[in-house]
Amino acid sequence: MVCPAQLAGRLYTSSLDSRGSLSNWRVCDSIDVRHLIREAGAMERTTLNEVIADLRSLGLSSGTDARLPKGTRPPAGMLDCWARTAALAEPDARQAAIWAIREAAHAAGVVPASVQGLYAARGAGAWSDRTVPALNLRGWSYQTCRAAFRAAGKIGAHLIIFEQAVGEAIYAAQAPSEYTAAVLAAAMREGYTGPVFLQADHDQVNAKSYLKDPKAEIQRLTDVIQTQIAANFFNIDIDASTVVDLSLPTVVDQQRLNAELTARFTRLVRELEPPGVTISVGAEIGEVGHHNTTPEELRAFMATYPQALTVGGPAAVGASKVSVNSGTYHGGKVLRDGSLAPIDVGFDTLRTLSRVCRDEYGLAGVVQHGASTLPKEQLSKFPETGTVEIHLALGFNNLIFDHPRLPQTVKDEITAYVFAHHASERAPGETDAQLIYNTRKKAWAGMKERFWNLPADIQQDIMASLEEMFRDMFMRMNVGDTAALVARHTVAKVVPVPLPAALARMLTRAA
Repeated sequence: MVCPAQLAGRLYTSSLDSRGSLSNWRVCDSIDVRHLIREAGAMERTTLNEVIADLRSLGLSSGTDARLPKGTRPPAGMLDCWARTAALAEPDARQAAIWAIREAAHAAGVVPASVQGLYAARGAGAWSDRTVPALNLRGWSYQTCRAAFRAAGKIGAHLIIFEQAVGEAIYAAQAPSEYTAAVLAAAMREGYTGPVFLQADHDQVNAKSYLKDPKAEIQRLTDVIQTQIAANFFNIDIDASTVVDLSLPTVVDQQRLNAELTARFTRLVRELEPPGVTISVGAEIGEVGHHNTTPEELRAFMATYPQALTVGGPAAVGASKVSVNSGTYHGGKVLRDGSLAPIDVGFDTLRTLSRVCRDEYGLAGVVQHGASTLPKEQLSKFPETGTVEIHLALGFNNLIFDHPRLPQTVKDEITAYVFAHHASERAPGETDAQLIYNTRKKAWAGMKERFWNLPADIQQDIMASLEEMFRDMFMRMNVGDTAALVARHTVAKVVPVPLPAALARMLTRAA
């Protein structure tokens, strides 16, 4: 352990190795010595009192409307501790750390925002030839997001979305507010300033549940959306494509319920969005993994959707984009030996549908799902098709879980977790390799802390590989040098975050 006397003369921040020793020293402009002592002791948790002490050291105001001074940016070691606490600590300390990160981000000019203005400008032809990467980053989110922000910083990429699906929040044991904290803490840690786009991916209607009890299913998804907006997810993708009924006689009939439900949830978003924020809403025409979406299906959806937005009052602001299927699968299509099958992406489908979106309806374009495992040369083709957004997920998960520096013991634990907790999800005829590939992402619920505790050099090597992957994708998506574009079309309004109950009580008592 490093003694206080060694720390008093010069101030540093660092990472801890597996024995709790300090490594990778670098100078830090200002940091609380007490905070370094805490790191040197390798304490696994930060307590509620310690989060409060950190906030006080940064100049937190008193009272129930406590705020940090504008321009405050916590030092690196403090952010690391808060991020770990937000992911792993007991509930009161966790909620306090999440609040601290979100409040500090506002003070530092790292503000959750909507892409509505950007996508409206794209629909109007103000910019083109860029495809926005939407990153699903799961159980090791702080570290993975840091790699993404480092890669983005090197090429000036600001046109990036960080998203989370409902299922990911569950199987990664990571509530939306925790994901928000991970993204914002990573942004501050890597020196980013500006709007940060947080997105709810696949807010999906469960078709069987809706058929059984429509009211209950609508209430379930309503509760989900309320939680996401409270976490500053100011971009929400609604997926009611699950209720499309291809047995109906016309394409308009087939898409009607999808359009009506999407409009209903769009109106809900408009009711819930904070003053001064227009949340970007996405619609979905056909489920990924099924037949390629046709222009007729897109037009059929739009034959109902705009009118349905007027139910109960004036027309609500509608969707800015539409997700379609073009031949891909979520996570790729895995073969019996665990390898991935080649995917024939319908680039002509994407090009045609994007043109229909913009020319006929003023939308930004179409959204491509299931793309992170595609060959690099295919990723390069999306900008020229007019695809406005591309969702990227499992490829990052695969890199982490298959990384040569990840100890074999950890890989074995992941496999064991799959067989212990998800063996019942094996599809008929599915091999062990297919089961593991398709379900190991769900191991994050049991492996999150294991990854936080990896030796620092292993974490750094994995993050370096992620950074390289992100940078390559961002270049292929053509989102470098986009700071000015984002600033021109984005209104980033600070929406204050209410104090968690336990933190509010402690601050009031201290005052």
